[in-house]
Amino acid sequence: MKKLYFIVNLIAGKATIGSMLGEIIDEFNKAGYEVTIHITQNSDDARTMAHYACCNGYDLIVCAGGDGTLSQCLHGIMESQNKLPIGYIPAGSTNDFGRTLGIPKAPMDAVKWITHGEPKSVDIGSFNDRYFTYIAAFGAFTNVTYETSQQVKNVLGHASYILNGLAQITNLRSKKMRIEYNDTVLEDDFIFGMVTNSGSVAGLLSMNDFLLDDGVFEVTLIKKPVNLVQFQKIVHSLLNISEEIDREYIKFFRTDRITFTALNDEQISWTLDGEFGGDLPVNVVENRRKAIDFMTGDRDQSIFADPDLIS
Repeated sequence: MKKLYFIVNLIAGKATIGSMLGEIIDEFNKAGYEVTIHITQNSDDARTMAHYACCNGYDLIVCAGGDGTLSQCLHGIMESQNKLPIGYIPAGSTNDFGRTLGIPKAPMDAVKWITHGEPKSVDIGSFNDRYFTYIAAFGAFTNVTYETSQQVKNVLGHASYILNGLAQITNLRSKKMRIEYNDTVLEDDFIFGMVTNSGSVAGLLSMNDFLLDDGVFEVTLIKKPVNLVQFQKIVHSLLNISEEIDREYIKFFRTDRITFTALNDEQISWTLDGEFGGDLPVNVVENRRKAIDFMTGDRDQSIFADPDLIS
């Protein structure tokens, strides 16, 4: 019998996953898995236990929680020699990466997505000595995801990010940075930057034309606008994918490695998958191509590269 290590965050999202544990475990048993369940005890617990599962003879890790819990599990797997495949049951407030993979919203449907699926290799990002699944970002509103309390997220969901973000519009501050990628060097004042591998950011901003396993990330940088009206136009062009991007202020490109250097004494805080990512003056982001296998069900696989076209 195959061995499954099941990591569960009971307080993620609206905290409803706990009432379904019996039914979920029964479904895994029927699929031929012997299940060990672990309830997370703190913010680093999922990372520790995912590493434990990789080192102790398990065949599959399943994570039930939000994007932050999933990110912690991936940290544990990336730090292991034996990188187990992982299945994800989205149970958070936004579930960006689950949405990108096309995982069903209903927990039991997500379980069957895992048991009837197959492993598919996905790119993972490294951020200095840490890892992220779908986004590393700095600047405007990036602190909203980790400063909004879990209780507020549970009640308001996506609206909690919008409300907390709107409260910060009048306090926007630019960051003087040098950004190096490929053979390009940029120096400017930026109010926002993100490195992504996702079709959705914060459940709101949609990203088109991306692949989860092509070895490159999508990078979006927003220069300091001249006034608040111009900033609102920038945000509008980002949130409305049918509109032309404001190229004067928004720079978009792809790369597998990028370095961000702060050019003044002000600390620049980063967020990684919705969690605080640190505030070092120099940060190196790299794409770890096809680093981890996710269990994916039967769906349109257009978010993955054609292996016959990309070596």
